[in-house]
Amino acid sequence: MSSTMMDVPLTLDWIADRAERWFPDVEIVSRRPDKSLTRTTYARVIARAKRLARALGAAGIKRGDRVATLMWNHAEHLEAYFGIPLAGAVIHTLNLRLHPDEIAYIAMDAGDRILIVDDVLLPLYDKVVASGAKFERVLVVGSHGEHESYEAFLEAAPATRALPRLAETDELGTCYTSGTTGRPKGVVYSHRSTLLHTLVAAMPDSLSLSHADSLLPVVPMFHVNAWGLPYIAAMVGAKVVFPGCHLDPPSLLELMATERVTIAAGVPTIWIGIRDVLDAKPGHYKLVPNVRMIVGGSAAPEQLIRDFDRHGLTLIHAWGMTETSPIGTVSRLPAALEGADDATKYALRARQGRPVPFVELRVRNENGDVPADDTTSGEVHIRGPWISASYVGGHTPERWTDDGFFRTGDVARIDKHGFIKLTDRIADLIKSGGEWIASQELENALMGHPAVREAAVIGVPHPKWSERPLAAVVLKDGQLCVADELRTFLASRFPKFWVPDAFVFVETIPRTSAGKFKKTELRDTYRDWKW
Repeated sequence: MSSTMMDVPLTLDWIADRAERWFPDVEIVSRRPDKSLTRTTYARVIARAKRLARALGAAGIKRGDRVATLMWNHAEHLEAYFGIPLAGAVIHTLNLRLHPDEIAYIAMDAGDRILIVDDVLLPLYDKVVASGAKFERVLVVGSHGEHESYEAFLEAAPATRALPRLAETDELGTCYTSGTTGRPKGVVYSHRSTLLHTLVAAMPDSLSLSHADSLLPVVPMFHVNAWGLPYIAAMVGAKVVFPGCHLDPPSLLELMATERVTIAAGVPTIWIGIRDVLDAKPGHYKLVPNVRMIVGGSAAPEQLIRDFDRHGLTLIHAWGMTETSPIGTVSRLPAALEGADDATKYALRARQGRPVPFVELRVRNENGDVPADDTTSGEVHIRGPWISASYVGGHTPERWTDDGFFRTGDVARIDKHGFIKLTDRIADLIKSGGEWIASQELENALMGHPAVREAAVIGVPHPKWSERPLAAVVLKDGQLCVADELRTFLASRFPKFWVPDAFVFVETIPRTSAGKFKKTELRDTYRDWKW
């Protein structure tokens, strides 16, 4: 069979060369640990990335070798995002929020040969090495002390060394799951999967990025490749504003104002904090009108979406996982519903939305695919060209169905518009008296109460009902509230048996490295609760 189409591999050098040639002067802004800002451009970043690729090749890094990063979000990390794969190697972003023992396990499991690390993270690096991790070379960005300098490593790169020819099936990057249900597991992304993910994620009905945007990726570059945003921005030529290690709301709002940010991305925790500061200082930060804020990692309450609309900012729900690269669904209103009443539109915007192009999704329980009745629940299954087909080492093969779908562990309903609504993780469902209670739905409702900042609901052992829900609640500053008030607030929204029997008011709720509620720790804290 003959073809008139060119057989062109989908490899990262296409995006690198495009950014370097067509967007050479577009700015990349980095906030440093001392809060100063440095500025560079795509032309300089890609030139340095290619130098890094040549230096890695000269250092003996071969196709498929792992090179790790332990860094915050800044321009040098972007250089590694391109330079390591351009060398034919695999970039492995280490999650600096994990325990040193866990980071060491992940680095050893991946077989990382070289590590690039920020100078401010050297104390963490020392603990990781003390926990058993071994690297052939360690390159330090910034003040390197007794360690090898990243800059000197780049300077020593042989200028005439040719970069390897890449294949789209080559491994490009690897990320490890957060390990909330056992040992972290490795997920590998190929050049082909990454480029397809980049193309679709940039589309108007996906994350919708363009050359006109100024992007603030609050989501860490060690968390699922910052949701693919660095590659998307480079492909479309968007300005990027990296926040570094300063993720407190005032610092982020200052960057959003001074750098004229038009789109940002982060987990709900980030946006809750920013909402609170905007409420406390109305009109203080002169933001670009209608900043789009992508929210993922966990579900955002409907009230948070309403609050940002009040400030002239737009919160957009997206959903995915480490295993999905991560974009799976995005919540954007269908054109036919633009004229719907506010209640309908907000209810839809608070859902996780519909699958993006090339992604197949189904919600399935023991009876098969659930009907689109917005009532019947099941587990979300997903497959597509950037959805993982296995874990590194072949761990837990039962997570994949015989027809190639990944079992996400997320429980959801689907409505007549095809919008999914995540109601819980299977592991977090509460079974009380033989009936299931979705903790996430209770949490989102509680966070709609005007006095509540955050809420997490867990199942606690009960002598009669097996489990009963307990809610841990963080109040907004200066607010007062009692348990009976919250019970009354929930009573009109849920069946009586769903309403938590106990409320505890706490200063903070423990979180995972990805910013999600760490319910394993909450359950351990309250396992001996006396009813």
